[in-house]
Amino acid sequence: MQDPIIEKIAGIDLEIVRQGRGRRLLFLHPHLGMYGAQSFIDALAGGAEVLAPSHPGFGRSALPKGMNCVEDLSYYYLELLDALDWREVTLVGASLGGWIAAAMAVKNTSRIAGLVLVDALGAKLGSASKGEFVDFFSTPRLRLEELYYHDAAFARRDIPDLSDEERAVIARNWEATAMYGWNPYMHDPKLRARLYRIHVASLVLWGAHDAIVAASYGKAYSEALPRGTFESIAGAGHFPHIEKPLELARRILDFVNKKASSRNTSGAKA
Repeated sequence: MQDPIIEKIAGIDLEIVRQGRGRRLLFLHPHLGMYGAQSFIDALAGGAEVLAPSHPGFGRSALPKGMNCVEDLSYYYLELLDALDWREVTLVGASLGGWIAAAMAVKNTSRIAGLVLVDALGAKLGSASKGEFVDFFSTPRLRLEELYYHDAAFARRDIPDLSDEERAVIARNWEATAMYGWNPYMHDPKLRARLYRIHVASLVLWGAHDAIVAASYGKAYSEALPRGTFESIAGAGHFPHIEKPLELARRILDFVNKKASSRNTSGAKA
């Protein structure tokens, strides 16, 4: 993955990675930030032009005064697409990033060609009294790391061995996660009722061993999308982009290319 840079986009100093050529793809990261995403971004960039920002308040991105909820992030990223004049964009959102992507798409898909949700949060799909996600904040860190991954080897991140800068980024990411997703916890009670507005092709990808959010939730998400389909990623937990980066990237690029081929065929018939 290329080194991130700071670029002012739509009025915010944003830490971004720009990489690759091809059809445009915006990757919205989970609450871990860009941790562990290097191989995934490299694989995506082999077949697409990828923009991967750190959300405002995450990483080294600035946090403007008054930006404090996922609704704010969704409007900001729509403005980012306008500022860059990006069209026919595929949105890819993982976990928290999936919530942001869905919140964008219910508002405006004029620049969005497709939506990919990877173990996404954000919607209340079960009963009002039922908690659908593991609580990131009350679960002990070591236990949470175990729940994130199917392969326990990925859970062995030794925080004390990290640099001061890396530890500061982790702390900042958690602070931002709490701000954006604390209450109501990691969802918008109104999002489910608005998913019908997303008329672009939508692919919901889910780690087959996700212990944070069950696959049944992912299937319900896909069923709530007018053009949603669901696929499982074998050998992955909540973060397929970390455990199965090549497989996840292949599925996404296949989706992007299939959409492009379908549009070209429709255009030729017209």
